Amino acid sequence: MHKLLLNQAIYENFVSQHLDRVNEFLWIVTADVKDMYIESAGTFIPLLQLLAELVDIGVAVRLIHAKEPGPRFREEFDRFPQLLENELFERILCPRVHTKCIIIDGCLAFVGSANLTGAGLGAKHRDKRNFEAGFMFDDVDQIHSLMDWVDRLYLGEFCHDCRLRHVCPDPIV
Repeated sequence: MHKLLLNQAIYENFVSQHLDRVNEFLWIVTADVKDMYIESAGTFIPLLQLLAELVDIGVAVRLIHAKEPGPRFREEFDRFPQLLENELFERILCPRVHTKCIIIDGCLAFVGSANLTGAGLGAKHRDKRNFEAGFMFDDVDQIHSLMDWVDRLYLGEFCHDCRLRHVCPDPIV
């Protein structure tokens, strides 16, 4: 399966259908990260709540982003101490990241323009959303290639030769 998703369809066909069904791991790479809400059992909850619940049941969550989150995200983040205390939650900041992708259990992925924000991936009204495009796919070879790249990024393989190291707030290596 290789499916183009536009605007609201990103939320409706990927985020709301698959993020709460993760079994083993969820990797999210984004340039921008803001407070974002999703629908769950008829109500809207912060995505961070879902991430905390996933970590609580043993799902590994990795978040890679390019800049410091805004104050509303940080305030919301502080409500979920397991995201700081549980080693299943990994988070790094790399100012060179411009990629936007989500990988679920190594068998489903989304790559596109949408950041981890309400107007990008979240449950925002269709008339308040960003105009976004991306692909959802389940090709295991492509997903494993993407995972290898994300893993190299997470492990700091690109840090040694990075020419933006002087502006990096927290070099991985």
